[in-house]
Amino acid sequence: MGDFLIQQVSLRKNLRKEVESLRNELLFMQSFLREAEQKQSGDQRVQQWVFEINSIANDAVAILEAYSFEAGKRASRLKAFACICRKEKKFYNVAEEIQSLKQRIMDISRKRETYGITNINNAGEGSSNQVRKLRRTTSYVDDQDNIFVGLQDVVQKLLAELLKAEPRRSVISIHGMGGLGKTTLARNLYNSPNIVSSFPTRAWICVSQEYNTMDLLKNIIKSIQGRTKGTLEFLERMTESDLEIYLRDLLKEGKYLVVVDDVWQREAWESLKRAFPDSKNGSRVIITTRKHDVAERADNRGFVHNLRFLTREESWDLFCRKQLDVRAMVPEMVRIARDMVEKCRGLPLAIVVLSGLLSHKRGLGEWQKVKDHFWQNIQDDSIEISYILSLSYNDLSATLKQCFLYFGIFPEDQEVNAEKIILLWMAEGLIPNGEERMEDVAEDFLNELIRRSLIQEVRSFWEKVTVCKVHDLLRDLAVQKAFDIKFFDIYDPKKHSISSLCIRHVIHGQGERYLSLDLSHLKLRSIMFFDPDFRNMHLTNFSSVLRHIYVLYLDIGGYVMTDVIGSLYYLKFLSLRGVCNIPSSISNLKNLQTLLVNDHGGFSRLPQKTADLINLRHLVAP
Repeated sequence: MGDFLIQQVSLRKNLRKEVESLRNELLFMQSFLREAEQKQSGDQRVQQWVFEINSIANDAVAILEAYSFEAGKRASRLKAFACICRKEKKFYNVAEEIQSLKQRIMDISRKRETYGITNINNAGEGSSNQVRKLRRTTSYVDDQDNIFVGLQDVVQKLLAELLKAEPRRSVISIHGMGGLGKTTLARNLYNSPNIVSSFPTRAWICVSQEYNTMDLLKNIIKSIQGRTKGTLEFLERMTESDLEIYLRDLLKEGKYLVVVDDVWQREAWESLKRAFPDSKNGSRVIITTRKHDVAERADNRGFVHNLRFLTREESWDLFCRKQLDVRAMVPEMVRIARDMVEKCRGLPLAIVVLSGLLSHKRGLGEWQKVKDHFWQNIQDDSIEISYILSLSYNDLSATLKQCFLYFGIFPEDQEVNAEKIILLWMAEGLIPNGEERMEDVAEDFLNELIRRSLIQEVRSFWEKVTVCKVHDLLRDLAVQKAFDIKFFDIYDPKKHSISSLCIRHVIHGQGERYLSLDLSHLKLRSIMFFDPDFRNMHLTNFSSVLRHIYVLYLDIGGYVMTDVIGSLYYLKFLSLRGVCNIPSSISNLKNLQTLLVNDHGGFSRLPQKTADLINLRHLVAP
């Protein structure tokens, strides 16, 4: 921030001193925070302290960028003379606001003494760092290497069960602990060529802990019929009873396979099963669940498969497949690794994450340190998978942590375009701007997260990752950590609320209700809509909230853009999906670095004045 001002903005002498003073204070805080994060990352006092410092930093950047924008406006000489008084007032305002920030820093320093944050040590780490069980998990899928250790025989057994000459509609239940591979197994069956050719109608839904029966019924229908405008409008007019009858009629037509993934309560299955008719044509339903009673009671005459843990040798095989150079391991390293793999108790996700962690530790000493730290968190001869995930997260640098947390923004199970996540990181200021191109640095960051098994490669082209995703367990970890440090907040339609302290808001559904909240007092930097059913967005009444945002991400069903977009001067990243008629006022966005346009598969018409976007680095449009 200080370098930015000193190099690019001509300031009065006194104001320059104020900025340098503020910059030096923040540098001291940063060094303290690095130590605090390493030693006591689970301490709520430290997390609150970090949040308050981040708030000051964000406010400082907003003040400086606002001034920079005004100072950089081109004007005629006559206009420049006329504006001298106005600019002097702006100088005065910047100085005043910096004084206010310094007062807040003094306040934070006082809190550090008052609440005992100065004496950070490892005492009590075992208790304070107990990782809470993750709210929602599903099984491990490794698409990169198609690792299917220990499940080949199970696939053949379940394929035979699905294809056997039994006309009655039956349910195949797969149950086991989170991270064992339930979804991996179900996905393998679902995409098997024999299954695709035998079941003309197929659908997949994920239920999870918090579910809504109407939404589940709608999602099955959409999975079968597609998300056409007519279908969406038709479904919105239906009651739950109507949806159930409509789905039954839809499935009566032929042989179907429906996968109901991640069922937590018997009631969830009971509320759905009436919609699955038995037409005596060999239709099947696959259920995945962690609960034995849900699996057992899904169908009195159904087939239940209890997914086992990996054996010792299968676990070691999986660990070795993920290690880049097993031959470089000396016998003592092999012994340490085998001990830790054994403590993973045959859970595939735990083994893969541990392997990713160790692959970045060089030498016997570093592996022993991991084992020692690992050992402190083992209780009753068992291990929490969440701890292994947190261990890998805590091993990241501060910048990589933020890049990893950013994956929590995307909806669950969504595959993420690698270029898009890189451009978002750049727009959010997460990528340092040095001698290397920011795009190259960001790509290195993404590859590092993939190497550590925190992110999964889905597709690549010429050895370059093009599509990636994050496993549900790891996404839950990212969301949990992000909430703790107020990195972003996801709109909750049930509570109809969102944090006023977060500078990033994410909306995964019911966008219209979100816009009805009072957002006028917020200092938002990013707003991201992931709502393909949302078609009535009006930015005009929302423009004051958007005034200082860097990122506007619209993945919605349809919207006609108005001239108000031209007033969002600070935008660096604009993604428009389902948006048509882009106005020429877009040429006002002189800070825009990235423009992505996609009108749901159609062609985009860009105004001629798009050529006036002087800082544009990336333009993606069909």
